[in-house]
Amino acid sequence: MPQLELTDLTIDHQLLDAPGTSLLIFTGAGCASCRVARRELPGMALALDRLCWIDAGDNGGAVQRYEVFHLPAMFVVHEGQFHGAISARLLGGEIDHEVRKALARTPDELP
Repeated sequence: MPQLELTDLTIDHQLLDAPGTSLLIFTGAGCASCRVARRELPGMALALDRLCWIDAGDNGGAVQRYEVFHLPAMFVVHEGQFHGAISARLLGGEIDHEVRKALARTPDELP
């Protein structure tokens, strides 16, 4: 699955232009769960077009705009529209289920 590394400067452009469904994941260097997410998510058979990673420690603007309060934090973006946060354990079936629920919600503009 394709992966993008985003920053405060690239997040809007990349997510607005990306076709299909993206999972935006905020991570931090000192977060054990984030290290597991980085290691496990790319190998999962998820119903997504790409994973988009953003380092919360280096990108405070995005952290503030997306109202990230815990790590890892995951958000669904489809065709440039924001479908909100998801809360799931790092299990493929659980993530896919939460992504489907998010896609059923009325989308909004990116934060």
